[in-house]
Amino acid sequence: MSIQPNGGKDDTEEIPPPQKPPSPPPHTTFAARGVHPPTFSAFKPRDYRITSTQAMNHVAWNCDGKKLAAVGIDKITRVWTPEKSMETRSATSFTGGHSDDVDYVSWNPTHPELFCTSSQRDRRIVFWDARQSRHVQQLSLKAAPTYTNYSPDGRWIIWASTQHQMYTLALGKVGEETKEQWRLSDKDPVTGTTAIFNHAGTGLVLTHFSENGFRVLDFPSFEVRDFSAAHVGGCSAVALDPRGRYLATGGNDSIVNLFDLQDWICVRTITSCDHSIHALSFSFDGEYIALASGGTYIDICATETGMPLHRVPSLVAASTVSWHPSKHLFAYCGQTKAREGGPPPVAVVSLFGLVE
Repeated sequence: MSIQPNGGKDDTEEIPPPQKPPSPPPHTTFAARGVHPPTFSAFKPRDYRITSTQAMNHVAWNCDGKKLAAVGIDKITRVWTPEKSMETRSATSFTGGHSDDVDYVSWNPTHPELFCTSSQRDRRIVFWDARQSRHVQQLSLKAAPTYTNYSPDGRWIIWASTQHQMYTLALGKVGEETKEQWRLSDKDPVTGTTAIFNHAGTGLVLTHFSENGFRVLDFPSFEVRDFSAAHVGGCSAVALDPRGRYLATGGNDSIVNLFDLQDWICVRTITSCDHSIHALSFSFDGEYIALASGGTYIDICATETGMPLHRVPSLVAASTVSWHPSKHLFAYCGQTKAREGGPPPVAVVSLFGLVE
């Protein structure tokens, strides 16, 4: 799944720096709060190319930040230990679970070795233990999965289909079974493209690619609690501040909104991007938010002010971005664009920040 070039712009033109918004209230600044931000401009992106005609679609950190998984270009899930090496040959390859291209990977938030992968083409979600090469469980589905997300306790998974329906999987034993297995729950699906759990696991935030806002639902009842308008032309990305203060939404209108979780009102708008938002990710301390969009750059902005801090040049229009769970470091991925007379496209996994 390659990301299409954007709007016919000349690829060679220089990427402009983000426009500077008005000065924020003094009490929200880093200096007033005693926060010392990293010197992001001192870091350089580290790009790791994999020869392929397809894009790398998704990257994700495990819960202790020691492993990084990437999927997208084939039937293989690659898992690196970035502190040791990010060379292609140093990745551990997990194969045999899927019969077609893997699209998405999610790590269990309660165990650093457990993860699941999904494929739209073979309609499977496969469960793995990184300590063994063979998959632990394989689930065949009637609908094609595009997206998976674990609950905070690791016992539920919500997944989206290509028809924009959200289903749930539950972990448990049935009858005389001695081992817990993942099963489709009997809950009716709800409409949505992406979903994230709240930190307690008692609620969900759902977005839909063609809806202008997001829905807040109780979990596991799926009872709708709220709907908030957020964007013009569809809500494409959502992320939750690890401190529990803000919900960030990104849209096809290139805008990122930050909602206060106490009052459910939009308290801040980030307008640094010039392209539709693909993905959002908060840093572990909640101070910074990374924006992946249709542009060949990643924007880092300050959560409390919305101020753009640094624009990271990228080889790709990243399909996803993911902050490390305990470091000022993030990963992103995609595919380079084909250029007439130039080298063929390659899949790319990139790191930005302090690796060691």
